[in-house]
Amino acid sequence: MAAREVKKELFGRLRGILDAKYILTTEEQLKPFECDGLSVYKALPIVAVLPGTVEEVQAIIKVCYSLRIPLVTRGAGTGLSAGAKPNPEGLLLVMTRLNKILSINTITQTAEVQPGVRNLAISEATKEHDLFYAPDPSSQIACSIGGNIAENAGGVHCLKYGLTVHNIIQLKGFTMEGEPVTLGSGGLDNVGFNLQALIIGSEGMLMVVTEITVKLLPLPRHTEVMLAAFDSVETAGNAVNKIIAAGVIPGGLEMMDNNAICAAEDFAQAGYPRDAAAILLIEIDGSSSNVEEQLQTTREVLQHAGVVSVKVARNAQERALFWKGRKNAFPAVGRISPDYYCMDGTIPRKSLAEVLGYISALSNEYGFAVANVFHAGDGNLHPLILFDANIDGQLECVEAMGAKILEKCIDVGGTITGEHGVGLEKIRQMPLQFTDGEINQFHDLKAALDPANLLNPGKNIPLLKHCQEYRALAKNLVPNRLLTQQSPD
Repeated sequence: MAAREVKKELFGRLRGILDAKYILTTEEQLKPFECDGLSVYKALPIVAVLPGTVEEVQAIIKVCYSLRIPLVTRGAGTGLSAGAKPNPEGLLLVMTRLNKILSINTITQTAEVQPGVRNLAISEATKEHDLFYAPDPSSQIACSIGGNIAENAGGVHCLKYGLTVHNIIQLKGFTMEGEPVTLGSGGLDNVGFNLQALIIGSEGMLMVVTEITVKLLPLPRHTEVMLAAFDSVETAGNAVNKIIAAGVIPGGLEMMDNNAICAAEDFAQAGYPRDAAAILLIEIDGSSSNVEEQLQTTREVLQHAGVVSVKVARNAQERALFWKGRKNAFPAVGRISPDYYCMDGTIPRKSLAEVLGYISALSNEYGFAVANVFHAGDGNLHPLILFDANIDGQLECVEAMGAKILEKCIDVGGTITGEHGVGLEKIRQMPLQFTDGEINQFHDLKAALDPANLLNPGKNIPLLKHCQEYRALAKNLVPNRLLTQQSPD
C-alpha cells in the first residue's frame, strides 16, 4: 500500500475510534507536541491522538500494528532526552486524558492510577490518609506517572525511598500487537521473571502502559531540614560521603553550587547564602527521637568535614522554602541564561569531588559557565551548561562538553543517565558504556517484545553499525574554539 493510501486508511480508522476533536492532523495542532523538554530535537508526527479510555488505546495500537505505523507514547512532555520526540512517519499517542486516580487502598497502602496522572497529584490525593508517593522529580507538579515509568524517575527523596522501579507494584498495558499484559501483582511478591522492572525505564520501547499500581508510604512523623554551606564544592562533595558513612540515610540529600544558589535565591528567596561555594540540603525524617539523634550526628560530621555554617529550618514553612529553591533550580537558571543544556549522569559517591573538579576544568576549557544541581546522596549529577543557541556553533560546542562529562561518569564507574533516559540525546554515549555484545542483547530483547520495531523506534539503543563510529568520535572529541560572536538582536 502506498504511503498516501496508508495515511488515508489510518485517518479513516482513527475516526472510527475517536471523536474528531481528539485527532490532531494540522501543523498548527501538532506544533505543541513537536518535542519534549529537550527542545533541540523536533519533528511533527503524521497524527497525534488523545484517547480517553483504555479501550481506545488498545484499538489505536491495533490499527498502528496492522498498518505498520510507528507509535510514540507521550505523557506531559517534561522529559529531557528527546525520548518523546515524535516519529515523522508515525503516530503520537498522547496519554494526558487518561488522568484518573482509580482507587486508593489504605490497608495495602497502594493506589491504582492511570498514566496521565501527575506525580504530585498522587501525594495530594493520599495526604488525607497520612500517605504519600515517594519518587518526586523536580517536575513533579507537571510530569505524569506514565512518563516517570518510561524514564525510571527519581527525585529528591530517592536516596532513602528509591526510584520509580522501587515504588511500583503492578503495571497493565498492551504489547504493540494490542495484546493485554499484566506485570507484577497486588501481593508482596511476584511469580516468575521480574518483567515489571524491565518495562520501567525502557522509554516506551517495549509496551504501552495504561494502568499503574503504586506503593504508598506513611507520612513521616517528624521531619527536619538542614542547610549546610561550604567554601568549596569539593569539600561539600566529600561531606556527602562522610554523612552516609556515619550511618545517616537522609530522606533527601541535595547539593547546589554557587551559580545555582544565586539563581535559585533570586527566583525563590529561599534564604540561601549567596557567598557559599556550595550548599547541601539535608532532610532527615522518622520518629522524633531518631530525627534528633541523626541531626546531632550530622552536625558533628559536618563540623569535621569543613562546613562554614549550618542552619536548621525553624518550621514547616521554612522547610518548604528551602525545598522550593531546589525544586525550582532549573527554571531559575533559565532566567540567567538564554539557554542551558541539562546533563544527567550518575557516579559513585566517592567520586563526587573528583567529577565536580573535572566539570569545573571543562567549564574553563570550553568557556561556558556551569550551574551544578544534583541528587548528591545517590550521585545523580545535573550540571546545567549555560549557553546561547542563537550564536552559531555554541550548541555543538556545549554538546561536546556534555559528552565529555558523561564519559567521565563512565570512567569513574558510573552511568550516562540517572533518571532522564537515553532517548536521542545520549545514544552516542551508549557504545562507550556497553560492548557490542551487550548492545546486541538490547536489540534482541527489543525484537522479542516488539518484533516489528514500531514502538518508539530509533531511540535509546544505537545500531551496531554505528557503535565503532561513535567510539571513534568520542576519542577525537576536542574542545571547540571559544566563541565570542555577539548574539543577534
